[in-house]
Amino acid sequence: MSNRPIVTNTKSELLHLGVIVGMFVASAVLWSKAPDKLPVHWNASGEVDRYGGKFEGLLLLPLITVGVYALLRFIPVMDPGRENYAQFAKPYSMIRWGTTALMAVIHAAALAYVLGYKPDMGAVVGGSVSLLFLVLGNTMGKIRPNWFVGIRTPWTLSSKLSWSKTHRCGGWVFIGLGLLIGATTLIRSDWAVGMTVAATVVSSLGLVVYSYFVWRNDSDRVPPAGTSPASKESHASE
Repeated sequence: MSNRPIVTNTKSELLHLGVIVGMFVASAVLWSKAPDKLPVHWNASGEVDRYGGKFEGLLLLPLITVGVYALLRFIPVMDPGRENYAQFAKPYSMIRWGTTALMAVIHAAALAYVLGYKPDMGAVVGGSVSLLFLVLGNTMGKIRPNWFVGIRTPWTLSSKLSWSKTHRCGGWVFIGLGLLIGATTLIRSDWAVGMTVAATVVSSLGLVVYSYFVWRNDSDRVPPAGTSPASKESHASE
């Protein structure tokens, strides 16, 4: 029997690819209409602060989306813990779709500049990232142990209790950060952005520390992979 994880289906993959192809098609249609210099970066206030060429302005985001799609599509196949992916197939699909949607929305807003519109990129990016964090927060507690997806510390990877509790706590943290990012998008001030960055760093470090304390009190914890002392036979053969 194959141990390949069942985390997707043909319809879902075709929809993913359809969105990505649509990004490339839209860029191709607008290529001749686009000026040689396009806005490619906006500051926290939504103002353009850097311009780039057509390749960067029209093709970079679709190409990055292809790379992210391929990475998330084949991670379950490469993961030594691949069998667990079937246990959180729906949350993993939501993570993938949230990521693809984020890229597609930002790309669409960037293309709007070519058509003469000037969408509020601060609101578009901030709102999209806020929604992605909310999606991640609602899926975090459902992720099962694996080597690539989720909060992976030496302690969550060697204690099922630490993995479970850290991800449940992480879900609430991501929801809080999503709401904070959304509020920051509305406030539009440097201090709000700084507060959001600080909150993200502190909460990330807090989850790492929390995972350690749960691990320390878990009587069923195991040594992280590859850290068990070598046997006497192994030393003798060297």
